[in-house]
Order: sequence, then C-alpha cells, then structure tokens
Amino acid sequence: MRSLVMAVLLLCVSPLLRADGELPSLLTSADKTRLESLGATREEALAAARSAGDAADVAVLDAALAGDALPFDERFDPAGEWRCRVIKTGGTVPLVVYGWFRCRISDDGAGWMLRKLSGSQRTQGRFYTQDDTRLVYVGAGFIAGESASKYGKDPGRDQLAIATRRAEKRLVLEFPRPAVESLLDVMVLER
Repeated sequence: MRSLVMAVLLLCVSPLLRADGELPSLLTSADKTRLESLGATREEALAAARSAGDAADVAVLDAALAGDALPFDERFDPAGEWRCRVIKTGGTVPLVVYGWFRCRISDDGAGWMLRKLSGSQRTQGRFYTQDDTRLVYVGAGFIAGESASKYGKDPGRDQLAIATRRAEKRLVLEFPRPAVESLLDVMVLER
C-alpha cells in the first residue's frame, strides 16, 4: 500500500520539483554571489542598454521583459520546441539583439532540461525551483560542434540564470554577469 501511495504522489508532483534538493550544494560560491546580486546587475545593464542602445533594439528588449511573472504550476508544461534569442545588455556593447534560434525543453525524469539547438553559441542545463514564479537555470555554454559541457567542469562555461514566465507562451532567462561581453544576457523563449 505504501508503494502505491508513493507512486501516486510522484505522479502528482511536477517534474520540476524533483530536482529541488540539489541546488544549494550545486552552485559555486561565485555563482551564489552572481545570483544574489542579480537585481543590481540587472539595473545597471538595462540602464546602459536603454540609454545607448538602438531604439528598435530597446523596443525588442522591453517587449521581452514585459509582463508580470506568472506561476510555474501543474498547468504549465514547458516540454517541446521553442524559438529563442539572446539579448546582451551592458558591458562592451550596451545592447545587442540576436535573431531567433531553436531551443528545446524536455523532461529527463529528474526535471526540466533546456538545450539551445542552433546558432554558434549554445547552452544546456537544468531548471530548479526557486519559488512559485522563479526557476534557477544551471547549465554550461558550448560552441556548435563541441560536446555539451556540464556545470562545474569549467567556470568559464558555467551559466546561471533566473527564469520567469512572462506570458502564457514566453519564458525569460536572465544570466547575471556572464563570462564574456555583457553584464546581463537575456534569453527569450517563445512558442
């Protein structure tokens, strides 16, 4: 009977929640600091982008960030294909908006995994619950043609982001202080 109850409970819990326990011990101290300073980093990067970026690019950035954070609940299923783009803010160039590429979110049995499938700069990693409206993305960047790396193997490739659901079919990942070029990378996923 206990096994049956446990099986039913596991079916009722979203795949995302099964990965919660790993996050605090998984992050490097540098990434814990980056996560804690996201608000200040975001403010500085967006101010630079909005003050010196091309007006059309600023409009793309503002549209990507529009909306309040919606809950990640059992009605939301992110699995499947997404179009995705990266917007680099602050840093060496105040604002760069890239075109659309392909991304996929899948459930590997331990939670949701993200993989950017096209473009020269790629990412692959896992989502962890921070609260009802925010997920933490922990992954690693790699170049097309290379094997995907894992978080923790190379600090220069480690990636960390806060993900929010800004509309029914739009996710936004904010990467504070990535290893190169910008102060804040914004990855937008849309269906």
